[in-house]
Amino acid sequence: MKLKELLLGVDVLECTADPELEITAVAYDSRKVTPCGLFAAVAGFAADGNRFVPMALEKGAAVVLTAKKPQTDIPYVLVSSDRLALAQVSGNFYGNPAKSMTMVGITGTNGKTSVTLLLKHILQQVKGAKVGLIGTMENQIGDVSVPTERTTPESLELQALFAAMRDARCGYVVMEVSSHALELERVGGVHYDVAAFTNLTEDHLDFHKTMDAYCDAKALLFSRCGRGVVNADDSYASRIIAGAGCPVLTTSLKSGAGISAEDVTLESEGVSFTAVCGGERVSVKLPIPGKFTVYNALTVLGVAHELGISLADAAAALATAKGVKGRVEVVPTPQTPYTVLIDYAHTPDGLENVLSAVRGFCKGRVIAVFGCGGDRDPIKRPIMGKIGAEIADIAIITSDNPRTEAPMAIIEDIVKGIPQTAKNWEVIENRVEAIHRAMDIAEKNDIIILAGKGHETYQDICGVKHHLDEREVVAEYLSEMGETNG
Repeated sequence: MKLKELLLGVDVLECTADPELEITAVAYDSRKVTPCGLFAAVAGFAADGNRFVPMALEKGAAVVLTAKKPQTDIPYVLVSSDRLALAQVSGNFYGNPAKSMTMVGITGTNGKTSVTLLLKHILQQVKGAKVGLIGTMENQIGDVSVPTERTTPESLELQALFAAMRDARCGYVVMEVSSHALELERVGGVHYDVAAFTNLTEDHLDFHKTMDAYCDAKALLFSRCGRGVVNADDSYASRIIAGAGCPVLTTSLKSGAGISAEDVTLESEGVSFTAVCGGERVSVKLPIPGKFTVYNALTVLGVAHELGISLADAAAALATAKGVKGRVEVVPTPQTPYTVLIDYAHTPDGLENVLSAVRGFCKGRVIAVFGCGGDRDPIKRPIMGKIGAEIADIAIITSDNPRTEAPMAIIEDIVKGIPQTAKNWEVIENRVEAIHRAMDIAEKNDIIILAGKGHETYQDICGVKHHLDEREVVAEYLSEMGETNG
């Protein structure tokens, strides 16, 4: 592809390279540069890509894309934003695949994964469509899973994934869009047919610094979409709507929204409610417990509505949906008098939601096992400690993904939020031992909630991912206990 074709739509300030130059590849990692390729020197947080320009040129890079004017005589393209330019160049390189599919973006702190998976299910059931999925748990091209490292891939990998979905004849792409992806232009140049906002709660303040800045990052999605769906019950909804550059359909558990829920029933087996849209009223059932499931379902129904799917058809499809892995997931515990649930709750709001939901149908005690991730927003740690101790009957504070931090330092931050009068908690740093402890003390009708890991099957310690599947931990310990008792 010619350089001038790669640069279509890019805000180029200066170009010393021949526009007719044939470019065979694009890379932002100097180690992946190939001869006759373009190297995007992105100024990142950990390292400045401009430092690696000499290495890229040695490996055969034909031109450098940069926002910092080189001080040496090299072929370069100077742009106003290196991240946006990388996204646009990547899109051009792969033939702008997103334009050939119906694009749906879901943003918010909690609920994104559940919403995307439920929406994919509806599109498959109602439209018979082949759907591409991009999210926290995994990426999917139809029913084929593709491993993922982050919620929203870097723009070059994202465009390659879009191209694979297009080539596999996907008609729709349903994706989680993180605040980082919006702020760092990973989705730069992508237009969404429909975008949705689930909610905004304490998270990622190590990056965004304030909740308003975090909200404004999320709101960027609604400046690049055709239609929006917003949870009007969230305290930041008005800020999202005010910044939207498109028509917005609101959802709510109160009357007066574009789509609202009435007659809500919350049970241990799931939720049911009546969805109201204009003069239409439809009964909705989902086999996933918790009030948050009602909100997720409303968002899904709202997006489906904006995609031209009737409320009745969408509700019928939701009735056949299964639970989402790692979201209030029941772990098999044969011949035990208690229940074990796994949930991805790793934010204050997420933990409060799942504990409150379980509290609503638990006939015994609620035992919560949770921690907080390292190298992430430390402000939420004491808040989660307070929530865990106040809602659960027993709170076991443990390690999550400590990453490069000392596990006990994180735990100490969590404990700071626990009221001094609380006596219903203990600390067990080793997560496996913490799970064993919860199982040891569980009695008839108790519910153990393993919060924070969800779908993950690893624990990140000092930058190394160690295998840890909580389902296996429970099964293996039950086996050991059976052998001991036998």
